Amino acid sequence: MQRSRFFVMMLVVATAYAATGDAQSSYRRTAPVIAKPAAKPAIVLVHGAFANASGWDAVIRILQAQGYEVSAVENPLSSYEADIETTKRLIDAQKGPTVVVAHSYGGAVMTAAATNPNVKALVYLAAFANDANEPLGALLEKYPSKALTAFVPDSGGFLTIDRAKFHDVFAQDLPLAETTVMAVTQKPLNNSAFKAATTVAAWRSVPSWFVVAQHDNVINPDLERFFAKRMGATTTEINSSHVVFMSHPKEVAAVIEAAARAVSTTTATIKKP
Repeated sequence: MQRSRFFVMMLVVATAYAATGDAQSSYRRTAPVIAKPAAKPAIVLVHGAFANASGWDAVIRILQAQGYEVSAVENPLSSYEADIETTKRLIDAQKGPTVVVAHSYGGAVMTAAATNPNVKALVYLAAFANDANEPLGALLEKYPSKALTAFVPDSGGFLTIDRAKFHDVFAQDLPLAETTVMAVTQKPLNNSAFKAATTVAAWRSVPSWFVVAQHDNVINPDLERFFAKRMGATTTEINSSHVVFMSHPKEVAAVIEAAARAVSTTTATIKKP
């Protein structure tokens, strides 16, 4: 009799365990799928003429504080082709979705170099956004600026901006003490860059953002507006000189972050145990 009761109890326990297992299995099958937050894209910064990568200092600090992996290319400015190659090498080194940001002449370099499929957004800051077979010199002639009379050539065919005109032409909204140093340390650009042209235009297939510097004396603001409209860019206008990323780093960083947030990344999914 006792043995019979024992077997009955064991049968009840086994049945209950099996029911629990079925419930757990069912829960695993029907548990809600939770999207894992998308990883932030990498950000590559491309400087322009008469400058170097150190000019991005303030923007880099802001983006790093927000958790972005930031890289800044150091272009030789020895030729358009060399700058494209150098920039493309850094872009291609990124491991996932990437936002590329460029200032001034750097925009023309980015336009030709950002053809990697990982590039999901382009941000132009008071920059050239030339089309294929469209040399920069012709654009400057159509939309002239004060810079055209401020260029000083050397014996090797490289251009700098006249030091006496540097503040008013390049960065009139920065302190004079700062622009005096910038004028002395400016990085020359090979004059051939104005005659060269790209065979591709990345902005034709990549979503773009554009910051127009309303008081730009290097690239005519109307030329910037032309670029932005032609590419259908998300456009922001800032009351700034040519070096908008230096005089208004917070506003510029906000535009870059907006582009980064818009980047589509593959989301991983996880299930509750």
